Amino acid sequence: MSTATPENPGLLNWVLVIGLGIIWGGAFMSVRLSLDGFGPWTVAAWRTGLGGITLAMIGAALGQGLRTIPSARAWKFAAIIGSGAVALPFALLSWGQQFIPSAFAGVAMGAVPLLVLPLVYLFSKEEGIGPRRVLGMALGFIGLFILVGPGAAASTGHENEWLGRLACLAAAGCYASGSVITRRAPKMPPIAFATATLLVAAVILIPIAVVSEGWPDSFPPKPTSALVYAALFPTALAAVIRVRVITTAGSLFMSLTSYQVPVWSVILGVSFMGETLPPQLFLALAIILAGIGLSQSRALMTFLRR
Repeated sequence: MSTATPENPGLLNWVLVIGLGIIWGGAFMSVRLSLDGFGPWTVAAWRTGLGGITLAMIGAALGQGLRTIPSARAWKFAAIIGSGAVALPFALLSWGQQFIPSAFAGVAMGAVPLLVLPLVYLFSKEEGIGPRRVLGMALGFIGLFILVGPGAAASTGHENEWLGRLACLAAAGCYASGSVITRRAPKMPPIAFATATLLVAAVILIPIAVVSEGWPDSFPPKPTSALVYAALFPTALAAVIRVRVITTAGSLFMSLTSYQVPVWSVILGVSFMGETLPPQLFLALAIILAGIGLSQSRALMTFLRR
């Protein structure tokens, strides 16, 4: 079996990226249900806390506990990513979405691949950037904007709306930077790495949640179940997959997930929440797939020749 690289991610990474798109697409649904019983800060704090504790137990059972993080330098990377690429964007999105249309948040997250490009050029040159990848990323963003963009320019009229938009764009920047930093981190077991980042984020978010929203008075069954699901799958499992994909296939390949998430969110919302199917879905999907295909054309051709 050949080793996965940014130019040839391999079948497993393709499966993982598609699976991650589905998992994160369902996160919107689970978080929406969680907010029926808990505040946004509480949801963010419990997601990272429960997710981190779960991964710590799984990692210990599989020989990838926190003790396998090899050095103080590795811990520094975990702390930087946990605070800057997990806790901070969670906080920015929680705050910003109070003042802006949800469609703008979707477009902002879709900008992650475009923000990754200059960072990869500066700090991760081995991934390789050429006209093909730049054009593919841009095409994917156009498809995403067609899907969720029509409402992105609408105004809520709130005096802090412009700050809310900046907060969401800053969150996208955090995710883009976090991908590149993860790529540069010292080699360590993926479960241990993901565990450390989530626990760092939880240590930051839990005090904020307690001070701003207090400890939950009750745990309603449906919102609690949704919150546990959000902690175990879109947070814990997704963190491990994210680390694995970035460290083997690169930041640019990982960023393709950002184009999938809104599509899966719409599909799952129609399937399970009774939402209306947007008429532009299939056009947007075709453009997004064309962008992904163009940006990964060499890898796809290599795979098809086998």
